[in-house]
Amino acid sequence: MATGEDHKAPPYMLVFVVLAVFTILEVLFAFTPLSTVVKGVGLIGMALFKALLVALYYMHLRFEPKRLWLLVVSPIPLIMILLVVVLKEY
Repeated sequence: MATGEDHKAPPYMLVFVVLAVFTILEVLFAFTPLSTVVKGVGLIGMALFKALLVALYYMHLRFEPKRLWLLVVSPIPLIMILLVVVLKEY
């Protein structure tokens, strides 16, 4: 860590349990009789939350300096633009 301050060990097992629970919820949610748009938005939301947990705890971004966060977050608008362009083609 660049600032030299100590932090306690991340709660890996708790994060693992939360990820496992959200995976089960995703599977159950996929088989609900909802419209495909609602299912898609819900599943994407849960997947983004799980990706955020993985990035924060297993990739240790929670304890990194803010300039590293900028490197991680800066490509997101480009990803969104590319997704919108590809989906409009389809």
